[in-house]
Amino acid sequence: MECNATRFRINKLRMQRVAHYSLACLKRLMAETPIAFDFHAGGVLQLFQTEAECQYGNIAASALKEFGIPHNVLNGRDALAVEPALREATSKVAGGLHLPSDASGDSHIFCQALTAWLRGQGVKFHFGTQVRRLLHEGGRVVGCETASGALKADATVVALGNQAPALLAPLGIKLPVYPLKGFSITALVTNPDQAPTMSVMDEHNKVMISRLGNRIRVAGMAELVGHDLSLKADRRDVLVRVARSLLPNGIDYENATFWTGLRPMTPDGPPILGISGWDGLFLNSGHGSNGWTQACGTSRVVADLVCGREPEIDLDGLTIERFRQ
Repeated sequence: MECNATRFRINKLRMQRVAHYSLACLKRLMAETPIAFDFHAGGVLQLFQTEAECQYGNIAASALKEFGIPHNVLNGRDALAVEPALREATSKVAGGLHLPSDASGDSHIFCQALTAWLRGQGVKFHFGTQVRRLLHEGGRVVGCETASGALKADATVVALGNQAPALLAPLGIKLPVYPLKGFSITALVTNPDQAPTMSVMDEHNKVMISRLGNRIRVAGMAELVGHDLSLKADRRDVLVRVARSLLPNGIDYENATFWTGLRPMTPDGPPILGISGWDGLFLNSGHGSNGWTQACGTSRVVADLVCGREPEIDLDGLTIERFRQ
């Protein structure tokens, strides 16, 4: 893992570059298709409890400034005032960072809606299909072998999250992606006047609260436990406690649904995109907890490369080559 200040800033800039581009791609997709997924352009408010966290906010703000992304650095009082639903918060707030142009949406509903629309455009999906290995001839990947037979392809994109390293290993590709376990709860809003209008990130507890229509989702935590997908009641309790400290009323925490997942993480944070070292094989992996944030942008980058087009953003620090130097 990379955790010194210099590398943090470099990696933060790389991830911000992708996130900013991805939001633009998402808005473009929304303009071109009828898909709906509880999209909410209410912005994001990051909250800090300590002076050290406020300093982190200043570093993040410098990265935002370099990309021309609107933002406001706030003191504790002003941070709480930005989101009226926080007026009853009991959690200490020393400062904040407001990004008014950010947005949120339900990734699951988005995928379902996009799948339905693409099927209408003639796209064929093979859900529930086991991929056994990649097929190659010489130095070129020509498809994959599945439990149902071979699928030949002019181009193959590996976007398998935590399963990608095992599939790529026989080709000599060492993909540094590791499963990072996270948890979330999703609860109904019982009083809209007491629910947030924007996403709220508690940087102290590393917990994100997002508004999804008449629901809120509280997500966070990071555990290196391999591929363990067991749900743990104490993790649920932490999410509820943090959410209650900021939003004590208007949310049905008692009947919230509980979920866990494994986020494919790289050692430095940014995803691994594009070329693999094999002709006909492209990578789209390692998004970590930013999979939804970066989805549309990274997919567009890889699609452009597959089609022989120049990507619209600089890929410096975003390819597998950074781990081969």
